[in-house]
Amino acid sequence: MPVRDMDFAAPPMTARIVDRRTPDPTVDPVCAFYTTYPYPAPVDNLDRARTEWQDPNRDRAEYHLYWPEMPYRADLDVLIAGCGTWQAAKYALCRPAAHVVGIDISQTSLEHTERLQQKYGLTNLDLCQLPVEQADTLERRFDLIICTGVLHHLADPDTGLRALRTALKPRGAILLMVYGRYGRTGIYMLQDYCRRLGVGTSHREMTDLMEVLEALPSLHPAVSLLRHARDSRNAHTLADALLNPRDQSYSVPQFFHFVERNGLTLARWRLQAPYLPQCGAMSTTQHADRLIALPKREQYAAMELWRGTMAQHSAVVVRRETSVFRGTLSFDNERWREYVPLRFPSTVCVTERLPPAAAAVLLNRGHLYHDLVLVVGSEERQMVDAIDGQRTIADIADLTGGPETRPRARKFFEKLWRYDQVVFDASKAGL
Repeated sequence: MPVRDMDFAAPPMTARIVDRRTPDPTVDPVCAFYTTYPYPAPVDNLDRARTEWQDPNRDRAEYHLYWPEMPYRADLDVLIAGCGTWQAAKYALCRPAAHVVGIDISQTSLEHTERLQQKYGLTNLDLCQLPVEQADTLERRFDLIICTGVLHHLADPDTGLRALRTALKPRGAILLMVYGRYGRTGIYMLQDYCRRLGVGTSHREMTDLMEVLEALPSLHPAVSLLRHARDSRNAHTLADALLNPRDQSYSVPQFFHFVERNGLTLARWRLQAPYLPQCGAMSTTQHADRLIALPKREQYAAMELWRGTMAQHSAVVVRRETSVFRGTLSFDNERWREYVPLRFPSTVCVTERLPPAAAAVLLNRGHLYHDLVLVVGSEERQMVDAIDGQRTIADIADLTGGPETRPRARKFFEKLWRYDQVVFDASKAGL
């Protein structure tokens, strides 16, 4: 698809957005909650994030997660909807060519973000105190909208998602994260516990709550989730998880219904391996082939039930009426030869303490499930090492073993893609 067909033209940057729709904390309990208890915990230094994003292939990989079929471009119009205390500032800092707008209902959160904006001189960032439900009133439209951990706190999530859809350019994408129904069972038990005791957010009450959580029985459904949370001992995190006045969650079928009734459709899960029966422990069972024979959404729903602990669903969604313009990655034809693999930013290649005959173990640090690792041999390790953001799969196969290696390379890179080890720049593959 030619670039000229994309509705990606960036309007000139405007002055700082003027807020005329400030939410009233006395009316909305969620607004009041985040005004007095902003989330995530504020930070005053983004230097590490800036250093991590110096590699241009990192940004390219993120881009092709959303648009595998389009040539890379950096000057995107981006909306961070519900930006919290630093998310918009981090995005603007790490992607200086992007034009970023951050909106949030919490004045406190925006003040923290504004301090980071001033510290780092982020002239590509505009901020506005605005509910997500009113994102459609902004005087610009966006290539990419990032809305993570927000819609499930709204009184009417559908209104919020419809507003985001309106704010999206026709060929744009939304990175959407909402809570998962089954994986939060233990959290909802603890929320009910806190309500029964009237636990509040004072320093003393939060200290007492952390002590109580340390004493949780080892088999409590919340223990595993709290253990995997990087900041589970942070008061802001615990307040958001256990004391938030409103949230709801979605099973996979409910997620599809939510997205589709608001004019959007799933492009891909951000991390897809947990949802795929071709990946991990399930792939070795007698049920794997039965699952693969099901329609895609039925596969995803079954895998959620089998895994049992998905606490959130993070997905790339696009406008339903324009999804037909998006290319579909496939290894069933010869186009795969022209795919350019890019390492997923959160992947790691482990080369120490390996299993017998292994040359490396590949894992994605974003995966919470230990079965989603790949043990690779020497030829496969050479293919991984040859990924440079420029070579196609065919180039890599020819470099590491000659043309006769291509069938194995096709199979291996499809597996890397399923396991969230790579994304593909398929802009020259004729999708």
